[in-house]
Amino acid sequence: MKKIIAIPTTLAIALSTGMVIAQNTRFSDPESVVKNEFWGNLYADGGSSFFCNEPFKSKGFVMTDGHIYPLADIRSALDCGTKSQCKRDNRYRQIASDLHNMVPVRSRVELKRRTARYEDLSPAIDRDECGIRTNNQFFEPAERIKGDVARTMAYMVDTYGLPWLGATPVFQSWSKLDPPDDRELTRHRRVAEIQGNENPFVTNPDLINRL
Repeated sequence: MKKIIAIPTTLAIALSTGMVIAQNTRFSDPESVVKNEFWGNLYADGGSSFFCNEPFKSKGFVMTDGHIYPLADIRSALDCGTKSQCKRDNRYRQIASDLHNMVPVRSRVELKRRTARYEDLSPAIDRDECGIRTNNQFFEPAERIKGDVARTMAYMVDTYGLPWLGATPVFQSWSKLDPPDDRELTRHRRVAEIQGNENPFVTNPDLINRL
């Protein structure tokens, strides 16, 4: 049985709504996690790219490890300095090692969304072959994964005290419109087994409405 020794300040909101959000405490070496746990374990047998749903058998040259909450925004929120400086920050290393936030992404898509904010864009903007809409610094994912994005964002915000990368009501709407499906739940269970903690917004999607 887990023993709670101290309650971090960042859990204040969670406690006020009856939630206690567990966080990644097993991993704190992002490069090792990406190599050994993400590609070497979670996607050792291949899978499908997150944003485009394109199957792959191995990482290859066109796939990369993407982060739904981008690492650059985590560095900015923590104000830990440059990429090199943040690597020496234990808090950053822990957050950057969280598998719940990592997804396989086509490199060309990652370049498109790395610094964008999530938003519902005008239907007048055409979706690309992956169902994605983009406009300047805004990014709207395909309908089939909007809930996945929203629940991961809620997890990162509530677990680590990070700011929203978009309007809260947008993510709440996305989570309602796209509830967890078998693919998301299967991946979630695998991540929880490897990392040792769950994303409660996947197991109980209604929690996002309390944020």
